This record gives sequence, structure tokens and C-alpha cells, in this order.
Amino acid sequence: MPRVARLNIAAVRSLGLETRDEINLTADGVAEDRRFYVIDAGDRLVDQLTSFSMVQVASWTNAEATKLRLTFPDGTVVEDEVRLDGAIQTHIHGRTAAGHIVEGPWGEALTGFLGRDVRIVRCDRVGGTRKAHPATLVSDGSLDKISAVLGVGDVDARRFRMLIELEDGAAHEEDTWIGCRIGLGETVLTISKPVPRCAMTTHDPATGDRDYDTLRAIKEYRGQVDGKDLMFGVYGEVEQPGVIRLGDEVRVLA
Repeated sequence: MPRVARLNIAAVRSLGLETRDEINLTADGVAEDRRFYVIDAGDRLVDQLTSFSMVQVASWTNAEATKLRLTFPDGTVVEDEVRLDGAIQTHIHGRTAAGHIVEGPWGEALTGFLGRDVRIVRCDRVGGTRKAHPATLVSDGSLDKISAVLGVGDVDARRFRMLIELEDGAAHEEDTWIGCRIGLGETVLTISKPVPRCAMTTHDPATGDRDYDTLRAIKEYRGQVDGKDLMFGVYGEVEQPGVIRLGDEVRVLA
């Protein structure tokens, strides 16, 4: 059966992914994952779709989200205790995030890097705007398939920003688990539905530059759902929380 090859989180939404040896997955997700996000001077969300180079900046926070560290491509590290200012609500792709502006050096440093005035917000709750789908999964077999359709070497899985990457899986084997329960490490997940993809997947996950037309490739060999959605990978809902580690094997449950 497929097993865990990589675990990815991003403390700040759309910044570079942090790879973990293990995660503690709850019904709300991983506490450190997407706990912060970036807004512009008009209080609008800033993400990789509008500021491609964001992925070049690495971020880290603790489970309590009381510390934040940004690491820039030139090696500059900006780290401090998190201090909160005024409350704010932000529209994020059909959902509303409730949080507080973060005081401190990060906004200025990120402003200088991106070349636009930005601030950082900490979500008030674990999971941020997430109402469901605390886990996402994709197999290496699926990545091999899209690589072949694109006619390129290995496609870096990080462009799909999945929480859990699996190895030794057949192409889209994860889709066969939809409607089923799986055990993974200490957790039990219900695989609920496929993940619709957006233009972010067409960008190199290391540089943010647009490189592969992944959406065209998915449409070419998988088609569209309801004439619009392009699906790749699956969502998991947490029935039993717990720790997932590298090497944990998928167990399809009765």
C-alpha cells in the first residue's frame, strides 16, 4: 500500500512550504498550517496568484502561533514574538477569515521583498478559513501520470501544496478511496471528494515562475467535472485525530 513520503505545511498562506517529519492532525487541521495570511494596503488577500515570488520566502510558527519566523532567499531571518493589533475580517476565495493584524517586523520585511505594501494577519482559530477538508492527499503515481502528459521529467509535488504526499501508489489510486475510511498513522480519515485545482499549480513551487500548464494537462486526460472543475488529489476529513509520520502506510478500512 502507499505510504507517507512527505508532509507539508505553510505557517503563512502562500509562502514556501515547510516539510515535516511528522504532523499532529486534528479535526481543524494542523495547528501551525496556514495560521497566518498576508493582506495589502486595501485589506485584500495577497497570495501566490497575485504575488508569485511569495513562495521563495519560508515561514515557521509554533503550535500556539505565538512566534513567527520568515526566512528570505538571501538568508535574512526575521523572527520575533507575535503581538496582535486590531481585529480584521478578510474575504478569502468565498470564505471570510477572522483574525488580528500582527505587529512587528514581518510586514515591513515582506513589503520590501514583494515591492508592495503588505501586512500579516493571524487567524483567530486553528484552521483559519477552513470549514472542512483538514487534510489533502496525492500519490506519486498521479504525479507520474501528469508528468507523462506534460512530457516533462518529474513534476514537483509541492506545486499542488498537499498536506500529505504518498509514494508507491498507482495513478490516482487515492481517488478509489473516495467514500471510504483510511487509517494513516494514528489517524482515521474519511476520503470525501477530489480537490479542484487552480492556476497556482501552473507555477514553479520554488521560484513562483509560471512553467507547466498543469490545468491543460489535467483537462486533457481527466476532463472536467460539471464542465468546470479540474480535479487532482483528494480531501480527507478527520474522524480520529493523531500523529502522522513519514513512512506510515495507508490502511483502507472496512
